[in-house]
Amino acid sequence: MATDTHKLKEHLWEKLENGPFTMVGLHDGSSHSEPLTAQLDKDQVDTLWFFIGKDNRLAKGGDATVNFVAKGQDFFASLSGTATVDNNPAMIDKLWSRQVEAWFPGGKADPNLALLRFDISDAELWEADVSLIGQLKMLFGGKIKPEESGSHAVVSNTTI
Repeated sequence: MATDTHKLKEHLWEKLENGPFTMVGLHDGSSHSEPLTAQLDKDQVDTLWFFIGKDNRLAKGGDATVNFVAKGQDFFASLSGTATVDNNPAMIDKLWSRQVEAWFPGGKADPNLALLRFDISDAELWEADVSLIGQLKMLFGGKIKPEESGSHAVVSNTTI
C-alpha cells in the first residue's frame, strides 16, 4: 500500500479533534511523560497547545515529545518539537472552554494558569488500516504482508 503522506497528516488532525488526549514529556531526563489534553488551533497546524499549571514540571519547557493514540487505536503519532509557556491572552481566549475551566477555578485569571505551546518540528505517523485479507490472516494466524498492514510516514511538518 502506498503511503499518502498528505492523507496521514489530515487524519492526524481529524483523530486529535475526536480524542485530543496525549502523553507529553520533556527530553531533559528528569521526568516521565504525562497525560494532557491537546488544544487545536486550525490556523496553526504545526502547533499544539496545552493548559497546565505554572507549577507543572513541563512549564520549564525545552525539547519535548507528544505521543498520541487515536480512540479507535487505528492511528498513532509521535511528535517531536519544543515546548514553551506562551501566555498570550488572545490564545487563551481562543482556546478556552468549559473543560479547561473545570481545572482552573479562577478562570482565565487563575494565578496558576499557564498555556504550553508545543511547536512540532517533525513527526512519525502510523495508520493501522489492515485489509480484509490481513484481518482474516490475523484471525487464523497467517502472516500479514506490508501492503496489507496500513500506512506509515516520517514527516518534517504536519502542515496539510
